[in-house]
Amino acid sequence: MCSPSGPPASSTLPLPPAVRLRQLLLPHMASPPPAPAAGRPHSVFVYGTLMAEEVVRVLLGRTPPSSPATLPDHQRFSIKGRVYPAILPVQGKHVNGKVFKDLTDRELDVFDIFEDEEYVRKTVEVSLTDSSEKLLAYAYIWANASDPDLCGEWDFQEWRKVHLKDYLEMTQEFMDELEQSEVKPHT
Repeated sequence: MCSPSGPPASSTLPLPPAVRLRQLLLPHMASPPPAPAAGRPHSVFVYGTLMAEEVVRVLLGRTPPSSPATLPDHQRFSIKGRVYPAILPVQGKHVNGKVFKDLTDRELDVFDIFEDEEYVRKTVEVSLTDSSEKLLAYAYIWANASDPDLCGEWDFQEWRKVHLKDYLEMTQEFMDELEQSEVKPHT
C-alpha cells in the first residue's frame, strides 16, 4: 500500500541533505538540463512541496509572483516511501498547482539542483486558473515513467499538516550545504 504520510520503509529513507547534495551536485552539473535563454525571466509550474511558499522562500530567499494554474494531460502521484509527489503525462488527466513567474537564472538553477536527477525539467503549457490564459512554463516531470513506487494521489493539505515542519528543516540544511559547496549555481 502506498502511504506517503506513514513512515518510509528503511530501504527508501531519504539521505541526509548534505550527503545527498554531495552525491548529486557533480553528476547533475556535468549534465545539466537544457540551458534556458540567459537573462530572461523564467516561469515554473509547481505541483507538490514547492506549492508551499515557505519552502520556496528558504530556497530562493523570496517568494516570486505566482498564479494558480492547471497542467493538462498529466497526473500527480504519491511515491511510496517519499513525502513529495511526481507527475507524469497521462492523457485526459490534469494537475492543479501554481506557476511561479519571473525567476532568475540562478533561481532556476537552485530548483534544478533541488529537484535532482529523479526529475527532468521540461517545457509545458499550463492554463492560468484565474484567466484561462495559456502560458509556457518549466515543470519537473518524474524521470522514471515505469516506477513501481508511483501510486495513488498526493494530497498537499495532508502534506502541510504532517510534513511541512520537517521538510522546511531539510530544505534549510540543503541550502546551507549548497551555499558551502564549491559548485555554485550560475550567478
